[in-house]
Amino acid sequence: MTEQSKPMPESFTLDHTKVKAPYVRAIDVQHGPHGDVISNFDLRLVQPNKNAIPTGGLHTIEHTIAVLLRERIEGYIDCSPFGCRTGFHLLAWGEHSTEEIAKALKESLEFIAYEATWDDVPATTEQTCGNYRDHSLFTAKEWCKAILDEGISSDAFERRLV
Repeated sequence: MTEQSKPMPESFTLDHTKVKAPYVRAIDVQHGPHGDVISNFDLRLVQPNKNAIPTGGLHTIEHTIAVLLRERIEGYIDCSPFGCRTGFHLLAWGEHSTEEIAKALKESLEFIAYEATWDDVPATTEQTCGNYRDHSLFTAKEWCKAILDEGISSDAFERRLV
């Protein structure tokens, strides 16, 4: 099988030099054989190849938004970090607008930046986390503030702040 004929994740075909983070981008809507619908979003928090959130901060953001986004997005399935540490993939049942997801993300980041205490970060023990020592609420708060200062866009290529 040649490189071009291999199935590729959509994000591997995205020109990362053209996007303007922070943003929410709809990647795809999948329709299952029984009418199920799953939406996939790119929640890009920092500019690709210009910045990366340190693992401790990203890990704490991940754990905290896992709860916060569940409270704000009907049909939330999962929000997983990109290996490049620039953001997350979000999966949800049903169809959702980028504006809806961007507003939920913004509210969640605002909570982390300005209100969260260590008690608000779930699953930070040896029993509940696979790498419980690699968390930093301080780093998460500082990065969330910086991301919010840039503004969350509902478009990856034009700044449309929510």
